[in-house]
Amino acid sequence: MAVPTWERKTRLFLCVFGLSLSVYALHVELSRESDPDYRAMCDLGASVSCSKVFTSRWGRGFGLVQFFVDKDSPLNQPNSVLGIIFYTLQMGLGLSLSKKAAAFLVFSSWVSVAGSLYLASILAFVLGDFCVVCVSTYIINFALLFTNLKRRGAIEGMKEKTG
Repeated sequence: MAVPTWERKTRLFLCVFGLSLSVYALHVELSRESDPDYRAMCDLGASVSCSKVFTSRWGRGFGLVQFFVDKDSPLNQPNSVLGIIFYTLQMGLGLSLSKKAAAFLVFSSWVSVAGSLYLASILAFVLGDFCVVCVSTYIINFALLFTNLKRRGAIEGMKEKTG
C-alpha cells in the first residue's frame, strides 16, 4: 500500500509552507537582532508585528527554556528552529507507512498544537499583538494533526483487515 495521493499532496503543501514560514521567521529574528531598525514584511502596524513577537522572550524556547538554562544557551533556540525541525520530521516520516511513524506523527502533532495554543494565548493576552506568520503556523499545525490522525486511522484499519 502507498501513501494516498491526497495525503501526500496535503502533507507536502503543509510542510513546505510551514518550513517556509519557519525559515522566514528565523530570518526576521536574526535580521532584527543585528539591526533594531529592520522592518519585516509582516510588520503591518503597531499591534500587527511579527518581529516584535519573534524577538520577545516567548520567541525562544517558548519563553520557558530560559528558566532551566542560560538565556544564551544553545538549548534556548528560536521557536522557528523548532518549527524547521518539526516540519522536516513531518515531511520525512510522512513517507513511512509504519505504525510507529504514524504514532510519532500524531504525538508530535499534539505537542505542536499544544504549543500553538500556548503561544496563541501569549500572543493575544500577554503581548496584545497579531502575528500573521504565527497564526498561519498554528493553522498548519492543526491541519497536520488532522492529516496525521487520518493516517493513523487508515493504518490501524489496514492492520485489522490483514491481521
